[in-house]
Amino acid sequence: MNFLDKVVVVTGAANGLGKGIALEYSANLAKLVIADKDSENGERLVQEINSNGREGLFVNTDVNNPDDIVRLFQKVVESFGVIDILVNNAGVSRINSPYDLAVDEWDYVLNTNLRGIFLCSREAAKVMKDHGGGSIVNISSTRAFMSEPNTEAYAASKGGIIALTHAMAISFSSDNIQVNCISPGWIETGDYDSLREIDHLQHPSGRVGKPIDIAKACLFLSNPGNDFMTGTNIVIDGGMTRKMIYEP
Repeated sequence: MNFLDKVVVVTGAANGLGKGIALEYSANLAKLVIADKDSENGERLVQEINSNGREGLFVNTDVNNPDDIVRLFQKVVESFGVIDILVNNAGVSRINSPYDLAVDEWDYVLNTNLRGIFLCSREAAKVMKDHGGGSIVNISSTRAFMSEPNTEAYAASKGGIIALTHAMAISFSSDNIQVNCISPGWIETGDYDSLREIDHLQHPSGRVGKPIDIAKACLFLSNPGNDFMTGTNIVIDGGMTRKMIYEP
């Protein structure tokens, strides 16, 4: 896919999955905006992108802070004039018993994961609608459909992202803005070679996922040629949520 001169904003892109998504867009000739609160790794990633002859910009951004979000998109417009694609990847988790989960912890997760996506999407859409449209891709999780204990705030935020996706897809449709969602399963962003055989074989696909698996889906959904797709959620989990699991 060729994203030559497309301006792509990826939140939470200094590390892990977001970094993998950003690098794949860069490899396909896009202009990248790395939005993250990790300045050290964010600046390092931009240096890597620029050293490879691509164009990158880092903007220190905490999506839990509405003022940071407004400033992010102002900076993007000042630097590039347009926004073609937004990938809402930034997110946090808090693991705590529902008996003990504090209101502040709940609010932090929901405000970062869900409110942050809404505000980023709204600010990006304001720019997109004045330049012919665009694409928004939200990163949810299979935790919207299945859970481990003590993950109530995270699960609620990820389920909310899927609902928010189809709502925004309808609201933004008249401005030629497509909004889609990806729900990853286990995507290993650390030492892939250290994974056990059972980690891979429990997946119907035969392996644990990699950031490139999600990055390729982001490129597919945000390709202008695929503008018939909007309001959808794609599960990419190696088949795990379709597998009946019983204790042996």
